[in-house]
Parts: sequence; C-alpha cells; structure tokens
Amino acid sequence: MHQLDLQKNKLNKRYKIKNWKISFLANGKSITTGDTEGIVKTIFNKETGELIGAHLIGSDVTELINSLSVAKSLETTEIELMKTVFAHPTLSETLHESVLSAYDKAIHI
Repeated sequence: MHQLDLQKNKLNKRYKIKNWKISFLANGKSITTGDTEGIVKTIFNKETGELIGAHLIGSDVTELINSLSVAKSLETTEIELMKTVFAHPTLSETLHESVLSAYDKAIHI
C-alpha cells in the first residue's frame, strides 16, 4: 500500500476534492498475471483539477507511485492525465482508467 500526500479526510479540510478509484480487475496486465487484487484511487482538487493525492493498494504499486509523485510535483491536472498515453498492457493503465472513469470515458470498465 502506498499513499501520496495526505489522507482523504485531511484533504477534505483543505480542498474541495473529487476522487475516483479503479480495481485491478479492470486491468489487462493484472488479469494476465492473475494478480487482480488491488485498487488505485486518485484525488483531485475539484476547483483546479490538480492532482493532490492518491492511494494505491496491491502488488507492484511501488512501480506506480513514482509516476503520480512526478505528476503531483508538476501540478498535473486530471485533463492532462486523461490526454496522456499509457502503454498497454501495463499496470500503469490503472492510473489512466482512474481518471477516465470520472468522465465516463474509462476504456476497460
């Protein structure tokens, strides 16, 4: 399990937030490896769209946290993440799907 920035209840006190989560069950890489237990939740500032946090639970999430850390330090928005191309099949697609699902544009669910 990894967490980027504050817990949701603390973020709620500082920002108006919106968040989405996606299960590894919707990820092709997880399905092919048989390791489908896990989630990625991304948390954004509702007013600016900026990524302000994330929670990741599951196998190999250590490979994902760096991408979100870079995105956060660059003040990346949900729209910018939606436009980003993620390789397929990779676990990193769960980051993309988490954001896309908020706009009913998820590809794999």
